[in-house]
Amino acid sequence: MWTSARSPTLAEMEAMAHDALAALPAEFRDLCAGVIVRVDEFATDEVLDELGADSEFDVLGLFQGIGLPQQSHGDIPRLPNMIWLYRRPILDYWAEHDEPLGRIVRHVLVHEIGHHFGLSDADMAAIEAAAPD
Repeated sequence: MWTSARSPTLAEMEAMAHDALAALPAEFRDLCAGVIVRVDEFATDEVLDELGADSEFDVLGLFQGIGLPQQSHGDIPRLPNMIWLYRRPILDYWAEHDEPLGRIVRHVLVHEIGHHFGLSDADMAAIEAAAPD
């Protein structure tokens, strides 16, 4: 079994993220309409510098855009909100912890979506708890 095991590709991890999003409570998912979810190997150097990260493995995900609490109907058209998940840091975290990879991907996704909504950590934990494993 282990002789053929491999880590998921970018496309496979992005599919995991979309599956995780689809499994979240409907009222939460509906508010995510228009948010784009993407997976890349690592955050860009600009993002790492902006966040003050010590290592490219420090950032597992990122919300880019204007969160719902900061939006207004009079806003000028802007780029869509995006959630980035970073494959290599997530895999590194997975290797160091005793959690299923899908649960880690879901956790990072919910955390980043939480930035879109301006949610507290307790709110995000409740959303995760409502999603099936």
